[in-house]
Amino acid sequence: MKPFVAPHATILLLDSDPIPRNAFHDVLHGGGYLVMNAADLGAAVDRLAEARPDLLITRPYINSMPGRVAADYLRTKCPGLPVLILAGMMDDDRVNVRNQVDSIYTFPAPFNRQDLLNKVRDLLAHTHPKGHAVHQ
Repeated sequence: MKPFVAPHATILLLDSDPIPRNAFHDVLHGGGYLVMNAADLGAAVDRLAEARPDLLITRPYINSMPGRVAADYLRTKCPGLPVLILAGMMDDDRVNVRNQVDSIYTFPAPFNRQDLLNKVRDLLAHTHPKGHAVHQ
C-alpha cells in the first residue's frame, strides 16, 4: 500500500486535565494540525489504532502516571514516535539533553501560543525533514 502523505501533521495530545487539553487542542488545531485528543493512556492506545501520529504531546503527569512512562508505553505500539512533554519549570538541563537522544523533548513553561506552535513546527521539521507527515 502506498503511504498517505498528510497535508498537515497529526498530533496525539495526551492530557488528563480537560482545561489545558482543550486549550492545547485549540492552539494546535488553529495552527493547522490534525489533533487526536486522549484523556488517559487507554484512550491514547485507541487513537493509535485510528492513525499513526507524527508527534505525541503530553504533560509531566497523566493522572498518577508520569508522562514519560505513558510515552514509553505508547512508543511500544508506535515505534519511533517523537514526544514533546510540555513541562513545568526545569532546573536540570541534563534531562532535556538526555531525552533528546531518545526523541523525547521537553518544553518548559511558561510559554505562549506562538511559542508552542514554533516548537511543534521546529520539532516536526527535525523529525520529518521533508516537511510532510507520512502515514502508512
